[in-house]
Amino acid sequence: MAGDRVALLTGAAAGIGLAAAEPFAARGEADVADEAQAAGAVAAGLREFGGLDWALNNAGIEGPQAEAHAIDPADWARVLAVNLTGAWHCMRHEIPAMRAAGGGAIVNCSSIAGLRGFPGAGAYVASKHGPEGLTRAAALERAAHGVRVNAVCPGIIHTAMIDRYTRGEADRERALVAGEPLGRMGAAAEVADAVLWLCSDAATFVTGAAIPVDGGWNAR
Repeated sequence: MAGDRVALLTGAAAGIGLAAAEPFAARGEADVADEAQAAGAVAAGLREFGGLDWALNNAGIEGPQAEAHAIDPADWARVLAVNLTGAWHCMRHEIPAMRAAGGGAIVNCSSIAGLRGFPGAGAYVASKHGPEGLTRAAALERAAHGVRVNAVCPGIIHTAMIDRYTRGEADRERALVAGEPLGRMGAAAEVADAVLWLCSDAATFVTGAAIPVDGGWNAR
């Protein structure tokens, strides 16, 4: 719970999800590629706290680097299953719970890869474009029921995912930072702040938005 609000977060073991979990004081995590586990996470929250006010659908994987035509079908299926279908699995159960309670706020974690193309990351790019479309469609469907649905699109955020890409090599890190107008990587807590704002009463007129949290990267 966060104050008198109940929040559900997925992908809260590290990075952005962990940074958001501490102020949200959220509980529970599941393999969202398995709908039964996603449903179980929502049901557990309802049993323990009696409702669901906020949700961050953050679980995600990057998948291997490969050109679009050369992606292994199993890799493609797994990346889409977690990043896109996983968000949909969660929303299938979050939305009815929020609608029954008279409203709520959902934030889907997309990426700047959901706004632009990146060579060598076709599965990831496709999987991050999908949640933005899903966000917009659901926002329009549920606006009249008080359920707001938005997305955040993080840029180069210093998380374990970025560390796996750079492998601790200074040249790779400098290349990433060179593309950031603010001249540095973002922190997971800075994305968490945007998520908290979208869920809060300060954003009650915001729905269907995909907000870059990227140090100005997408404005170039």
